[in-house]
Amino acid sequence: MSTGDDHRYGVPPLPDDYGGTGQTRTRLPDRATPPRGATPRRSSRGLVVIGAVVALLIAAIAFANRHTDDSPTHPDTTNAAKAPAPAPTTPTGTKPTQSHTPTGIPTGYPHTKEGAQSAAANYAVALASEAMLTKERREQLLAQLLVKDQLAPLKQRFDSVYSAAFLAKIGLDPQGSPVDGGTYVSRAMPVGTKTTAYADNEAKVEVWCTSLSGTASKSTTHPVTTTWYTTVLTLRWEENDWRIAAFTQKDGPTPVNGDGTVSTSEEIEKAVEEYGGFTYAR
Repeated sequence: MSTGDDHRYGVPPLPDDYGGTGQTRTRLPDRATPPRGATPRRSSRGLVVIGAVVALLIAAIAFANRHTDDSPTHPDTTNAAKAPAPAPTTPTGTKPTQSHTPTGIPTGYPHTKEGAQSAAANYAVALASEAMLTKERREQLLAQLLVKDQLAPLKQRFDSVYSAAFLAKIGLDPQGSPVDGGTYVSRAMPVGTKTTAYADNEAKVEVWCTSLSGTASKSTTHPVTTTWYTTVLTLRWEENDWRIAAFTQKDGPTPVNGDGTVSTSEEIEKAVEEYGGFTYAR
């Protein structure tokens, strides 16, 4: 029998020779045994012992009541032990940024891994925004986001990407406006971030995004569509903030398209005007 089944656990077993072997135990009359028919008298010593035990029990109960769970000497750790671990996306309570600039992109990220992820998410949004379509706004944005020693080469790279030929291919004139009217939509929505490398002054972060791009117009040949891609940013800590030192993109991961009804161009245009974007943070 296991100790869990033995209700006498903790009580030593009786010895095998208890009472002797082959012997007869004889109980002799107690000298204090009263004669038959007589009323026995209680021992005064027994009453004293009983009274002392009762007094000790009362004192023990009173002492225990002084140290309840509310006492600082006995903190309650029940809730702490049962509290679930925070989810990866649970807000930490620390503000992700300290200020906003005229470009609308937050600055002043914490010098931490989470700060790098927040910066990468917001920078991915900026690099896919309409601000990249015009030269003046693009230069202002890149001056804020890029490290100094990479500003010139990356600026040249983006200028070559947003050439007049590219703008015409997506239905825009050289100034970045739709040639057939309507509203051009270019908006990225980060789905999640992942840090693939981190050091004190450098971090590599991947941002999984879905985006809307195209022209909301009845007559357009470039309607608003969705795409899925991953932006890979190498960030460097410079001038008390995270800045972009390198930038690449790759397709996917792309989920299966749902069976939702496609909205009209008017509905898309109205939604773009009414629904603002977010500041993303871990």
